[in-house]
Amino acid sequence: MSQKVVSVLALKNELAVTELIKQFNHEHTWLAEVPSKPQWVGNDVIKIPIQGDAPKVLINNTIYPISGSQREDGHLKLSLNKYETENTEVTTDELYALPYEKVNDVQVQHRETLEDVTAEHALFSITPQNDTATSPVIVTTGPVDDAGRKRLITKDLRTLKKKLDKLKVPKKGRVLVLCSDHVDDLLEQDEKFNQRYMNHEEGVIAQKYYGFKIYDNIYSPEFTDAGEKIPYGSATSGTEASVCFFAPMTAKAPGTAERYAIDKTQNPSYRRHEIGFEMHWICVALKDEGLAAIRSGKAA
Repeated sequence: MSQKVVSVLALKNELAVTELIKQFNHEHTWLAEVPSKPQWVGNDVIKIPIQGDAPKVLINNTIYPISGSQREDGHLKLSLNKYETENTEVTTDELYALPYEKVNDVQVQHRETLEDVTAEHALFSITPQNDTATSPVIVTTGPVDDAGRKRLITKDLRTLKKKLDKLKVPKKGRVLVLCSDHVDDLLEQDEKFNQRYMNHEEGVIAQKYYGFKIYDNIYSPEFTDAGEKIPYGSATSGTEASVCFFAPMTAKAPGTAERYAIDKTQNPSYRRHEIGFEMHWICVALKDEGLAAIRSGKAA
């Protein structure tokens, strides 16, 4: 391969990666609520700061001098997830026959696919594994639909709100990502929700609905009938769940990215371009605070 071709291909790779990172923002989705922390990342590892104990507050104190102590902070290190797309081939015949520039179109498709998969994986990652004292997973209690599933009703949302109130989760910053089943349930029973859903813009259904900022999603984690979250990518099916999180206690961050490509001029056997991408990225919950889920119950 000539030095000129190598330089041109390297430049194309660099430009493609720059564009990938620039456009990789999950715009108009629930992930827009998650704070971005690229400054925490180095060598595809995120270093999450962990605050030490908060100070005590003295009321009507009469004892001096006031005692003091150092705050012992720490860090949690996590490797970023690596996401790779399978290579897409573009032949010389396709380049000449199609009425558009297929290589660029392929690259856009790879980015959009990466956005979809990372968002799906991120929602799964911040979903509680099961019901706990600090991360409640409540079960719907509404009327049974034709499939034997108990519908989500507004009383269930009030139950979730009350649990978070008891856990002292601040009200500002609560986000609820509704699964398709639960959106349908609320559309059927709540005219107020129906109006907000029909008029929603930029991904947000409602800024305040029982204290939550509401988004909907076409993908969602699933739970077993016993209340355990099903592993990501598993062939096992369960019931869909809506996911709640407290935005200030979450973070997302990008790492390195690469475009891998073979130019058709250097591929004499097949005379085609081959393009694929690799990206390091992560979305995590910094604490259990505010994490919760609503899973669909089933008729006895």
